[in-house]
Amino acid sequence: MKDNFSNIIDSTTPVLIDFYADWCGPCKMLAPILKEVKEELGDSIKIVKIDVDKNQTLAAKYQVRGVPTMLLFKDGKQLWRQSGVLQKQNIISIVKSYT
Repeated sequence: MKDNFSNIIDSTTPVLIDFYADWCGPCKMLAPILKEVKEELGDSIKIVKIDVDKNQTLAAKYQVRGVPTMLLFKDGKQLWRQSGVLQKQNIISIVKSYT
């Protein structure tokens, strides 16, 4: 995943990474919100979910201490980071501010 991750975030299209865990209640609340964000923004964003339990090295590299944690990348650079659940409009506003 590590090499593949570099290719994913090196995109000119903004990439929203959702670090989550299957056992996490708030992560389950965030999943349908992210689906709505993708439906509204379409191809102007990529959304990638990463299970912290299966990708501990990657989670450690980005200092993910709690889940859910969202990171926004564009051209390989981290532009934004937030832990916790946000509403659809908040996420859309943040993504649009970086496009």
